Amino acid sequence: MTTVYALAVPARLSLDRFARQANLHPVMVRRYVALGLLDCSRDAAGELWFSPAAVRRVARVQRLHTDLSLNYTAIGLVMDLLDRVDELESALRRSQARGHEPADPEVPGSAA
Repeated sequence: MTTVYALAVPARLSLDRFARQANLHPVMVRRYVALGLLDCSRDAAGELWFSPAAVRRVARVQRLHTDLSLNYTAIGLVMDLLDRVDELESALRRSQARGHEPADPEVPGSAA
């Protein structure tokens, strides 16, 4: 039997494929979507489609739930804060790449 490997990352994943990659039951994936912890899109037939990057996000949700015993409401809040930290770190890296000095937290009014 010949094994076939995908040569490219698919642009989107079906619910079943996403659930297999995330090692979750599709019902649990639907629950994460209903709770707003996971984004997806729907096609005209109502099927759920996921970005391949959503696998990392659902892994983070599972770690927060399992390792820190956070409830789903708290996980949503923590995920929002982590997303904001990621955005700020990206903005800081872009600013530093343009040659701007990072803001000094000890100096009031210093800008990045």
